[in-house]
Amino acid sequence: MTEATATRPNTYVEETGPTIHYLVAMSQPESHLFEVTLRLVDYPSPILDLKLPVWTPGSYLVREYAKNLQDFVAFAEDKPLPWRKITKNHWQVDKTGISELTVRYRVFANELSVRTNHLDPSHGYFNGAALFFRIPGWENQPIRVTIVPPHPEWQVTTALPPVAEETNTFLAGDFDTLVDTPFEIGSHQLYKFEVLGKPHELAIWGQGNFQAQQMIADIQKIVQVEAQMFGGLPYERYVFLLHLFSQAFGGLEHKNSCSLIYHRFGFRAQDKYDRFLQLVAHEFFHLWNVKRIRPKALEVFDYDQENYTPSLWFCEGTTSYYDLLIPLRAGIYDVKSYLNNLGKEITRYEMTPGRKVQPVSESSFDAWIKLYRPDANSGNSQISYYLKGEMVSLLLDLLIRSTHHNQRSLDDVILKMWQQFGQAEIGYTPEQLQEVIESVAGIDLTDFFKRYIDGTDDLPLNQYLELFGLQLVADQQEEPYLGVRINTENGREIIKFVEIGSPAQVGGIDAGDELLAIDGIKVIANGLSDRLKDYQPNDTIEVTVFHQDELRTYSITLASPRPTRYQVKPVEHPDSTQQQNFAGWLGAAIATV
Repeated sequence: MTEATATRPNTYVEETGPTIHYLVAMSQPESHLFEVTLRLVDYPSPILDLKLPVWTPGSYLVREYAKNLQDFVAFAEDKPLPWRKITKNHWQVDKTGISELTVRYRVFANELSVRTNHLDPSHGYFNGAALFFRIPGWENQPIRVTIVPPHPEWQVTTALPPVAEETNTFLAGDFDTLVDTPFEIGSHQLYKFEVLGKPHELAIWGQGNFQAQQMIADIQKIVQVEAQMFGGLPYERYVFLLHLFSQAFGGLEHKNSCSLIYHRFGFRAQDKYDRFLQLVAHEFFHLWNVKRIRPKALEVFDYDQENYTPSLWFCEGTTSYYDLLIPLRAGIYDVKSYLNNLGKEITRYEMTPGRKVQPVSESSFDAWIKLYRPDANSGNSQISYYLKGEMVSLLLDLLIRSTHHNQRSLDDVILKMWQQFGQAEIGYTPEQLQEVIESVAGIDLTDFFKRYIDGTDDLPLNQYLELFGLQLVADQQEEPYLGVRINTENGREIIKFVEIGSPAQVGGIDAGDELLAIDGIKVIANGLSDRLKDYQPNDTIEVTVFHQDELRTYSITLASPRPTRYQVKPVEHPDSTQQQNFAGWLGAAIATV
């Protein structure tokens, strides 16, 4: 979840213009209300325009942050100033003849995610896009932020540099940087460490079963591996913000920091801990791919509306491909674990019917209306640009490696994108991205892009994996195929998804129906598989449900079993070329798998 991109570097040139200073207080954290004060000096126009962003870069959904803003007032000294609201996120203040004014408002913050704000008696966390106004025309002005904690023992952690001799005051070089730098305020655990001579911080809010020293050691390995790929670290200091929660997973990349949220007890079991490190690898990789290497459409943000690009498959999908590889390269897990994780990703892809409906470039473009707004038909009609982008990146890497005997790879594409676009922070077009990939591959990829990125052709995964001595092995389900997913909710068996073209869908069953019985006998969600094992393909069963409170019974003809899982396994007797390809790709002998 993967998920703000600064348009301008952190350094700035002092310009003539207004002085902008925000104070953020939280005197009653139990109210979940941040108290924000904007002090503005020497703003030249008689009318002050203030706009609150409707989204935060890195999370491509209009979230309407203005819905949480209340108690707006403006005044100069003790005199109220007239103001009015122009649109959902646009306020205007009449300040004719006044050089200094103050704006105050409060923001309700009770949504714990990496892209929103959260305040309670234990801590305060906020993203700039969800808290601070943009002053149109003055986005390049430096902005000071002073934090006023409710308790003296609370500390402030952020990637923004502190202002000397001003308590809890920090400086953002411009509005983009302010939006791109979250704050954690509270009694969180703070760990400091170095990687390649540069300071790093890990701030952890919440209790859990993590082992801090082991976590830091593994994070250091991830940072080193990724830095080696790009030839160094493009920052002077980096901050990891980690929130531990009961049921949550996600991350949001920033230019010099990232926000992570993870299950508080997800660190003891090795597979869960590996997943956490993949999340770290993903968000850290974004400091290059997305934060600095970014599509032209995201070079300059429009904070008032959607910013469309068909290239999120590369931004997120390629990053997802590497988040499995990086821990392997770092020695955190072995090649068996990598192939097991890859098999899980391929299973997710192959079990998504929407891959046959929506091209990954369209998935990228439509992120604003689809990915973050799933419904009962999403699995049938769309594919995640994270997931298919990862699969396409796998194919591209294998294609380049097999063509050039592992002397070139997708690593070279990433590095070239960094050198050509990322270092100068120049946005790339979809055509330029394809040109770079083709220049590394040394072949025309027009057909590849047409079929697998702009089209919905089946991905030739087995064909490409075979070149590296690998194959996909499908595990078949034992029971005949019905085509539904069911959850138990408050003692009721609710059908959450019905696959298009499945026996259930053809027979009339609908998502949202409550499953009651098969052939007149009650059935529960975790017992459905066993019940279906009593039947054969082409058998007809009577399925009884509540459909919108009406009792209905459907005759359903079961189909042949379907695959439930795909595993990536070595082929029998791999030849020397396959063995060499495998070792060059994954750094181990195929015989070790």
